[in-house]
Amino acid sequence: MDEELVELQRQFEFAQQAKSSIRLSERNVVELVQKLQQLQIIDFDLLHTVSGKEYITPEQLRLEIVAEIKKLGRVSVIDLADTIGVDLYYVEKQSQHIVSNDSSLMLINGEIISNSYWDIVAEEINERLQECSQIALAELAAQLQVGSELIANVLEPRLGTLVKGRLEGGQLYTPAYVARVNAMVRGAARGITVPMNLSALWSSLQLLLHEMDGASGVAVESSFFQTLFNGLVKDGEILGSLRAGVHWTPTVFAIAQKESVDSFFSQNSFISYDLLHKLGIPQPIQYLQSRYPEGIPLVTVFVHPSMIEMLDSATEDAIERGSWIDSLLILPASFGSQDASKILSLCRSVQVALKSNKAILLGESFVVSAGFVKDLFDRMDKEMETLNLFGHSSSGLRDDMHATKEAKPRNELSSSLTESNEIGNEIGASKQGFEKGSKKKKGKSAGNAKTGAVETSPDNQEPIPAKLKKNQRKGKDASSLQMLDAKSGAKKESDKKKEENLSLSEEWLIQKIMLLVPEFEEQGMDDPETILRPLANHLRPMLHNSWKERRKVALTEYAQRIKHLLDNLQRKIDEQSFLNMQLYEKALDLFEDDQSTSVILHRHLLRTTATSMMDTLLLNLDMLNKLKTGIEVDESQNSEPASLSSGERLTLAKSLPEPLSVKAVAVVEASEGKQVETFMTALRDIAEESGLTLKKLDKKLERTLLHSYRKDLTSQVSAETDPVSLLAKVVSLLYIQVHNKALQAPGRAIFVAVSRLKDKLDDSAYKILMDYHSATVTLLALMSAATGDDEDCTSDRILSKRELLEGLMPALKGLVVSTSQS
Repeated sequence: MDEELVELQRQFEFAQQAKSSIRLSERNVVELVQKLQQLQIIDFDLLHTVSGKEYITPEQLRLEIVAEIKKLGRVSVIDLADTIGVDLYYVEKQSQHIVSNDSSLMLINGEIISNSYWDIVAEEINERLQECSQIALAELAAQLQVGSELIANVLEPRLGTLVKGRLEGGQLYTPAYVARVNAMVRGAARGITVPMNLSALWSSLQLLLHEMDGASGVAVESSFFQTLFNGLVKDGEILGSLRAGVHWTPTVFAIAQKESVDSFFSQNSFISYDLLHKLGIPQPIQYLQSRYPEGIPLVTVFVHPSMIEMLDSATEDAIERGSWIDSLLILPASFGSQDASKILSLCRSVQVALKSNKAILLGESFVVSAGFVKDLFDRMDKEMETLNLFGHSSSGLRDDMHATKEAKPRNELSSSLTESNEIGNEIGASKQGFEKGSKKKKGKSAGNAKTGAVETSPDNQEPIPAKLKKNQRKGKDASSLQMLDAKSGAKKESDKKKEENLSLSEEWLIQKIMLLVPEFEEQGMDDPETILRPLANHLRPMLHNSWKERRKVALTEYAQRIKHLLDNLQRKIDEQSFLNMQLYEKALDLFEDDQSTSVILHRHLLRTTATSMMDTLLLNLDMLNKLKTGIEVDESQNSEPASLSSGERLTLAKSLPEPLSVKAVAVVEASEGKQVETFMTALRDIAEESGLTLKKLDKKLERTLLHSYRKDLTSQVSAETDPVSLLAKVVSLLYIQVHNKALQAPGRAIFVAVSRLKDKLDDSAYKILMDYHSATVTLLALMSAATGDDEDCTSDRILSKRELLEGLMPALKGLVVSTSQS
């Protein structure tokens, strides 16, 4: 056996020394290794080096990585790849494997760091900390090129061992420094004797430390002070209470605060919340209820039950005597009106009196017995019975009405029940006022906007719906009261009561109360805001209802007159003026391309139909204004249409009340302009302000009006004997037939109107029109040039030309009459 082994060794040595006749290239070697791996002869992983000339196993790579970490303590994965010569991917993979299996290592931001490295760093930090007393973690993190959170996590387990210091708020402090700051916090806290926000205290300590440490010092966070402070409070080194973490109340202050509250409340039987706020108590009601469970919280003060007993005795005595009492005169001066109202509601005598209707509460602090109120009402009502219905009280009434009128909306000419009643009321009041020699101006006696909505009917009369009444009204059988209620069915009952109370002015009632009850002035109650105004407001509806029936007859008369006037004005506008104006306006669109002719047509329509409609509106509004101011008017003068001059229109417009006069002046100015559209806009504005309704011309209504207008115009043409007037009517009728529009054209625009019909008529009809127009123009020129001298030959030429036109009249009428009749 030994001989065989020796032989094998000899052969192996010979084989090694023998020179190979065949050399393998690097590629052959790589292929050979791959073949061995395929045959699983090599059954482990092999990694290429970066140079590609060597293979390395993963186990060997891990060993080399571990060796580098132990040698350096902190190494970058990128540096490992360069040092070992293996691709970065395999180095990262093996590095993660090593870190996951070794708890003493960590992989942070592409670096592997060992605990031994942190121990060395901690020792260096400790040496530096002992030199500087304080170090910021941000500074250490910047030096070590890691995050501040990582530094904090690494240092926390080493505090007290490798690092002799305290970590607080991102700062490292030595125990000596912490002790010094702790002493500063303790001294500052013990020096506080009043409640304080600790944030301000920490700011002061930060400034002090900065002055002591200079520029080399690190800014101390407020949280560090707060932590030290909380520790001192917990250990009992400083006494007090901490609220919301920053609001500190020293014990010495709390004791003084409690003694002050107890002393004041025991001496006065009440204490105000303002006083507790001044003492630094943020929730006074909760504080007082916890200390005095028997007390009663009011709005601004906290009272003892003895205060209610005292007030209860006084109010009971006043009610028994049939008098009144002001609780504020009995209560301390610090009580407000709301406190008085609440404490009165707690008095048993007041509760019983209110429940049995033996007393009423006025102005939050006054208790007035029912007997006192009844006696005062009887005296005032008796005095009002001896007065003239409107005369003596008109001054006080009218002032209040005028103020109310200014505050309401301006579309007050609507035919509602409220408007009718208030106008009648004001007229009656102002009229009697003038008869009694009142010095009020008539303009100021215009009707109260909300005076008499209920006065036209008894209290038990229910409103009748307007639509139902309109259908049921047959003529004059319905009463005037029903006619007025027909337009006010939608009024709410609350609005009616409010309008009733506006009839008597507060000032007038206050003056009467002062005269009848002089003790009010004697006791200093002459301020209207005390008992006088609430008492006047309480008596007002009672007094109003007592003489409401006496005024109803006078109100109804004037209300009916105004309603009749408004109804007539609405009917006139609805039946003719505004609808015709819209009808004629549509024909103006045919001449928009001819500016000069368009201006002529606009002006003609404004000076005819528009002017007539505007005169009717202004006259009726003026009459309505006169009725409101108490001026007698003759309504029969308004039955016939009247024509006003430009100056008269402007005067009437300016005489109307504001802001109606502004819109009326705008309508007058628009009627003298060049645009119908401007006039229509101004007319709609004044109609809206006046409460009138302007119907819009729809297709159905337009067809009806055109048919009526065409029929009327046809009859006029048939009966016309004046050759000059005939032409304009024939042209208008032709425009209805051709364009289905009602044209209103003056003489100056007739030629253009006729020319526009050339393409719409046959040649013979158009020739008749042009010949007739030429003859008419010649006739008018001769008539204007005539001197009136019998020897002048012009009269003969006029007669001749007229005879010519009369001869052409049948042919001209034949253009429209036959067509219209057919």
